[in-house]
Amino acid sequence: MAGALAYFLSEKGFKVLAIDADSSPNLALTLGISVDQASKIVPISENQELIRAKTGTRYPGVYRLSFSVDDVVRDFAVKSPFGINLLVMGTIRAAGEGCTCTANALVRSLLRHLIVERDEAVVMDMEAGVEHMGRGTAKHVDTMLIITDSSLKSMEIAKKINALAAEAGIKRIFIVGNKIVEEDERDSIRQFASSNSLSLLDLIPFDEQILNADKRGVTPLGLAGVSQGLKVIRQVCERLL
Repeated sequence: MAGALAYFLSEKGFKVLAIDADSSPNLALTLGISVDQASKIVPISENQELIRAKTGTRYPGVYRLSFSVDDVVRDFAVKSPFGINLLVMGTIRAAGEGCTCTANALVRSLLRHLIVERDEAVVMDMEAGVEHMGRGTAKHVDTMLIITDSSLKSMEIAKKINALAAEAGIKRIFIVGNKIVEEDERDSIRQFASSNSLSLLDLIPFDEQILNADKRGVTPLGLAGVSQGLKVIRQVCERLL
């Protein structure tokens, strides 16, 4: 979803920055970056040299929370074959690694800077939650899409994320049904959204072409003209614009 939205926004003429903020980052492959190149990307949160340069002081245990991050995109974004810039944020690991305050500070400052100050379309792929967003960041997000399948467990999680996103200050929040096969799945998602006052944006059909591309480890974006799933995501992009 994130990769396809970034692709279609780029087609529209936007300068697009895609941010992989998932704990299992794989947006690079979706954007057509090779497995070899993707494996060499050092996530921002794991770039100790960058973290020290941005947050370090002369005093042990004391670090800066205010700093410029303009150069981070310039120096660390990876260009995909589709012309989309990609930043991999990485995860903030706590167990056995000491204080992660500096890495947190860098990630949060970077996200705020990108969303607020850069004149481009920003698409961020997140895991199920809003952990990367404090109120200071979330209030500048134009739209949040919550992806769910038709299982009750998935829809209940979507409902919780919707409440968290609203609490964080995001104004436009939509549910998107994904991997839909049967009509009763469509009905289940529509009924759940309606009964829980959730805004349903669209329903993406299960698409074996996308699945096969994932199995082969290649981008599905080359299928944009024939894939039913990608056709619906293009439609979602148009509706958002």
